[in-house]
Amino acid sequence: MTYRHIEVRRAAGALGAEIGGVNLAGPLGDETISEIRQSLLDHLVIFFRGQKLTPQEQLAFAQRFGQPMEYPQLKGLPECPLVTPVIKLEHERVNFGGIWHSDTTYLERPPMASMLYAVELPPFGGDTLFANQYLAYETLSEGLKRVLAGLTGINSSTKAEASKTREDRLRAAGAERKVLVGEHPVARTHPETGRKALYVNVGHTAQFKGWTEQESRPLLDFLFRHQVQAEFSCRFRWEPGSLAFWDNRCAQHYPVNDYQGFRRVMHRVTLAGDTPR
Repeated sequence: MTYRHIEVRRAAGALGAEIGGVNLAGPLGDETISEIRQSLLDHLVIFFRGQKLTPQEQLAFAQRFGQPMEYPQLKGLPECPLVTPVIKLEHERVNFGGIWHSDTTYLERPPMASMLYAVELPPFGGDTLFANQYLAYETLSEGLKRVLAGLTGINSSTKAEASKTREDRLRAAGAERKVLVGEHPVARTHPETGRKALYVNVGHTAQFKGWTEQESRPLLDFLFRHQVQAEFSCRFRWEPGSLAFWDNRCAQHYPVNDYQGFRRVMHRVTLAGDTPR
């Protein structure tokens, strides 16, 4: 696509692009918003650098693309409840969401997308990895695709791999630990592009519907390894004022926990999605 209002530079072969020439805090015309949305559909995750955003400005930008929603496990900022702080403190050893995952697939209607803005960063580390789930699906054999076509994944908010990364933040916020379960196709069709994406993740998918956990484990373990291989991924190095905007319907992410003893503060806005088909 030829872009007239933004600059787009691919970040990796599999997915990701850096977007330049825009001030997200300023007024953005409909044509600019349309090109940003198209770049998200084309590249699955897009990155902006050098931004200066208040929580209200970040929320206003997010509202141009969808309906912001509350994060189901944590409280938002007092002055802007739909902006959720994602914080790792100096003494904490485990980071929030520190595992490969798609956001909150334990919901009946998981998010369409998420925006994460860097407020305070450690002096090193804290990168985020992203993985293309179109490629994860498309590179499977035709035989396995036929098997997956009939499968539904059971996703839980209390699967141990992910829930242990949230415990400190839940306690600090005084939030109630809820058990949420969502059932979704293992291979979902993106509602805007029409492409199929692999839609299981090690953070939340516990088993296949109609299968026991023991029966599900060998195939799930294969899919979990397959879907995040290096050839499907990109790595984003944060700077103060960076913002990442990813399509939760076809991309997974993994925040790297390699900055022990330092504080990291991010502001997140989550955009409501549809029921996976």
